[in-house]
Amino acid sequence: MGETLTFTATGSPQVVSRAIEEYARTQGHVTAIVVPWESDDTTLSMAVTAVKSDGWAIEHTNLGTIRLIDAGHDRTEVAIAAEPPDHPEPQKLAAVFERFVRQVQSRFHAE
Repeated sequence: MGETLTFTATGSPQVVSRAIEEYARTQGHVTAIVVPWESDDTTLSMAVTAVKSDGWAIEHTNLGTIRLIDAGHDRTEVAIAAEPPDHPEPQKLAAVFERFVRQVQSRFHAE
């Protein structure tokens, strides 16, 4: 990806964040969760991680950040930026993140 992808979604940042969290949960390969200590009254920050489980062990690898900024009038500006994964398979994880980002954009982008 390399740069920040931005688009507008319908709904408040809280509504959009819950929808993205649920969507990520249904995909099974990534999680997207709100990071409260990086959020404020007008902007929610979400961490996107790759999830790998092996029995009881669960590994989360940070892939990027989604920022949801209140644009007023029940609209949210979405800004998604990749973070190079600190992992032995960075290209594979970058592809997972890019696929997730494309799916989020096509699902939540307001016309």
